[in-house]
Amino acid sequence: MGKVKKLGAKTRYNIITYTVVVLAYIVMQLLSTGDMLTSSIEGMLVPICVYIVMAVSLNLTVGVLGELSLGHAGFMSVGAFSGVTVAVILENAVASEPLRLAIAMVAGAVFAAIAGFLIGIPVLRLNGDYLAIVTLAFGEIIKSIFNNLYVGLDSNGLHFSLLSDNTNLAEGGELIIGGPMGIGGIDRISTFTAGFVLIIITLIIVLNMMNSRTGRAVMAIRDNRIAAESIGIQVTKYKMIAFVTSAALAGASGALFAMNYSTIAANKFDFNTSILVLVFVVLGGLGNVLGSVIAAAALTVLPEALRGFDDYRMLTYAIVLILVMLATNSSTVRGFIDRLRFKKTGKES
Repeated sequence: MGKVKKLGAKTRYNIITYTVVVLAYIVMQLLSTGDMLTSSIEGMLVPICVYIVMAVSLNLTVGVLGELSLGHAGFMSVGAFSGVTVAVILENAVASEPLRLAIAMVAGAVFAAIAGFLIGIPVLRLNGDYLAIVTLAFGEIIKSIFNNLYVGLDSNGLHFSLLSDNTNLAEGGELIIGGPMGIGGIDRISTFTAGFVLIIITLIIVLNMMNSRTGRAVMAIRDNRIAAESIGIQVTKYKMIAFVTSAALAGASGALFAMNYSTIAANKFDFNTSILVLVFVVLGGLGNVLGSVIAAAALTVLPEALRGFDDYRMLTYAIVLILVMLATNSSTVRGFIDRLRFKKTGKES
């Protein structure tokens, strides 16, 4: 009977999560159609979707796996630059913008997953602060690589060079990635609907993984690595699955993010972006997918909503962050919520 109730609680949680996302999408679409949104909020719809995906994917590593990663923006940048490059290559071959965007996001996810696998081989054998330091270094290394990478396209194919532009493009060729200048002249084909679809896909992957045998193995490793090894769980394998999945989702969101702007540079995906996403995860609650969704959406909109306060905007933002952190990490609040759940379960039984 206890197992049935536990499964029922997980199902309700999943349904609530999907319902919140779908309702939010419908409401924002109605407001946008009725011209009831300001231009600034309208322009933030895609970034909100991106940060939600980033927060949920990072929660898979930090909350579910229990490992602190400080280089999540690095995977986002891999997806952004690879996705835009693929979109430029397919510009003449694929006329449909939604299809080209979808292919670019898949490409971004694949390249980010490869990067996650390669960095995961040495990193996931580390624990605690060591893993955090290595992932931080990875994020900075990726940023430096893209700051010094030149990629061009001409009739002879793709050309690559580092440190300086030695692509030697033929007449009519196009420089896609221009080192510290990043990528310019991007077709802005990202849409709020594409962001919503990516959020749903992310939720399906993460929630199903959490409720699967793989997810239970990952959480067992988080709770007690030695005990997990003693019962035959392959620690490195399951840590790699969670880490690569998280990286792939970050890569897809990076491609969506990059094609929402006409220009993008590697400096956009710096350490501050990784910390910002980590703040979303911590404030939403470790392992709490719905909390990550709400925190990412609310804290992305909040600075813009507080713009009218001028000099007090950042002070108010800091106070809100502290209050949310106290609420989500307070044993009193958690106990109150648990009592409500217990009463509800008792009435249903």
